[in-house]
Amino acid sequence: MSIILAIDTAAPRLQLGLLLADGRLDTSLDEIATGHAELIFSRIAALLERNGLGYADLGRIVTTTGPGSFTGLRIGLSAARGIGLARQVPVVGVSNLVALSLAAQGACRVLLDARRGEAYVQDFSAPGVPAGPAALLPMEQAREGLAPGVPLLETPFIDIGALARFGAGLDPATHPPEPDYIRDADAKPQTAARIERLGR
Repeated sequence: MSIILAIDTAAPRLQLGLLLADGRLDTSLDEIATGHAELIFSRIAALLERNGLGYADLGRIVTTTGPGSFTGLRIGLSAARGIGLARQVPVVGVSNLVALSLAAQGACRVLLDARRGEAYVQDFSAPGVPAGPAALLPMEQAREGLAPGVPLLETPFIDIGALARFGAGLDPATHPPEPDYIRDADAKPQTAARIERLGR
């Protein structure tokens, strides 16, 4: 098995996981809502160094793709793509909803608070196996219709080791590192009130 670096910056946390060739896992975790960009490469370097490794030893990068923090996602995805491009190694993207389902023992529903009274929600027939597409629903509706005995997973924090192991077997062609926002960004560029340049 090649050495895998897993990255998650979608939640208010910077999580990194290094899955070694012998199956051992080493992790790095910072509880931060902002500032991922300032920390991510120093944390990756420290994680590699304490295992006697460098970027050249990486065989695959796995990163979450959202939904989650727009800024955090861009930082994690950019880092993953940059390392993959520089080292010519495959980069795999995994939805945060899928990644969260990996904590279940069987069927489950994953619910992520999307704010404004809404939630990102997706049902799974087994860990990592969607039973339907992800949706953005009113919070009350997202909690309805759950089959008896099926757990509702509401934590925004993934298991970084589970992500690394899951991503090890995915095809990069069908799991690209592309952002999965589900809902458009709140901030949009202004166009209607744009000031016309002087001299026109």
